[in-house]
Amino acid sequence: MRLSGLPLAAFSAIALASLAAPAQAEGFTTRDLTSVSSGLTSALGSGFIARSEAKRVTLMCQDCKGNPMIDVLIGRQSDGTEQRIRSGQTSIAHMEKLCQDKSPTCKLTKLEVAPAVGWISAWPMGDMSASTAIILRDGDMLTVRSLAADPATARSNAQKVVTALGPLIGK
Repeated sequence: MRLSGLPLAAFSAIALASLAAPAQAEGFTTRDLTSVSSGLTSALGSGFIARSEAKRVTLMCQDCKGNPMIDVLIGRQSDGTEQRIRSGQTSIAHMEKLCQDKSPTCKLTKLEVAPAVGWISAWPMGDMSASTAIILRDGDMLTVRSLAADPATARSNAQKVVTALGPLIGK
């Protein structure tokens, strides 16, 4: 799908539509993302601001090149993906193939987020670049979606947020 000049409302609608049915988080150390929003703006650097709710934090920088935006969402994923990844039944290479079926230039790599499992993907989105990290633990799902003017910034911003969320993922 090609989207050009994606407005905040459209990005938000896409992000919300991708969530599993809402439920209380059990695997992560917190159920409230408002408690981590200030740490996320610090991790991203000068100019970033956050709008936070219990299950969502949206970060943006209007003064940064390309007006990058990152959406962080917490939800549930109970379709067995986590168990298939953990057992090796579904490989990261297979996940990348699925991503490339949707966008041939998609790149997907494993995230080191133990005790959770996760991956990060990157692909062009119209005249922007997108990167999405998915982290699963005990049925909880954390989604980090990053949009930026270039692939390196989109991935870097997603990775910075994942790193800052380390305490939420737990040990």
